[in-house]
Amino acid sequence: MQVAVGADHAGFPLKDFLVEHLQGLGYQVVDLGTHSEQPVDYPDSAAAVGEAVRSGAAERGIAVCGSGAGAAIAANKLPGIRAAVAHDHYTAHQMVEHDDVNLLCLGARVVGQSVAAELAETFLTAVFSGEERHLRRLQKIRALEEADKPVAGQPTHGPPKTDP
Repeated sequence: MQVAVGADHAGFPLKDFLVEHLQGLGYQVVDLGTHSEQPVDYPDSAAAVGEAVRSGAAERGIAVCGSGAGAAIAANKLPGIRAAVAHDHYTAHQMVEHDDVNLLCLGARVVGQSVAAELAETFLTAVFSGEERHLRRLQKIRALEEADKPVAGQPTHGPPKTDP
């Protein structure tokens, strides 16, 4: 499996550990940086991982920042990306099985290396169930992505314009 991995400066040491760990398990890892602890912005690294997944360069992605939250927020702005933070085993597999999550976000200031390795392995080996209820919910998520596209004559945020 091709896995895209990226991080901001806070996640850099954990990202490097995960790249090596996953390669040792036989995963083909696309390391999207960063490659130092020089400050960089988490939306850039999360977007790079998300774009790798969207383009098919990777089947799944892992983005690491300080808490995991910023990376998740940024990655979820990309259509087709379903990113979630997992700092426990249950969430790491359930988010794939039920929500077809394709991008795991980790907080380097929240979990250590051994927990991160377990979470990454759990996420990468989990399989979407394909159950009707989960497919129905994914369709609703896709509809939300489509609903966010501007419609001619309508504001992009707030209630729809109505004629007086």
